Amino acid sequence: MHLILWRHAEAEDIASSDLARQLTTRGRKQAQSVARWLRARLPDDALILASPAARTIQTAEALTDQYRVVRELAPDASVDAVLAAAGWPGGIAPAVVVVGHQPTLGEVAAHLLDAAAEGAHPRGWAVKKAGVLWIASRERLGDEQAVLHAAITPDLV
Repeated sequence: MHLILWRHAEAEDIASSDLARQLTTRGRKQAQSVARWLRARLPDDALILASPAARTIQTAEALTDQYRVVRELAPDASVDAVLAAAGWPGGIAPAVVVVGHQPTLGEVAAHLLDAAAEGAHPRGWAVKKAGVLWIASRERLGDEQAVLHAAITPDLV
């Protein structure tokens, strides 16, 4: 399974509610730039999951109009909720893109990739706005592993 964690692009600071915050003009450009990069690499059967926040939906829409809104991915979602929504490590699809929020996405990455210290609670990674962390699951010697395939930000694409 490929799990692509995509943080929403830059959003306005103030709105009627946190879920109503919209992307800024810069945020729309960030989302479009990263979406072009993703589109060239994602398999056709990739599943896109977005938080119910307007800014994540707008970010996902830069990639495709074929996405699912998953309320369990709302701001302050837990690592377990994100992994369950994506079906990690087996996957609900061969490739799942989760369009979500910090600090949750960074916590998911730390949980999967900083697993060396068993029983430890790794700190979350900082993920830049519109940044992508592409993680794959694999089995080696009977052990499930997470492998970082790519880390990209809008200024690198």
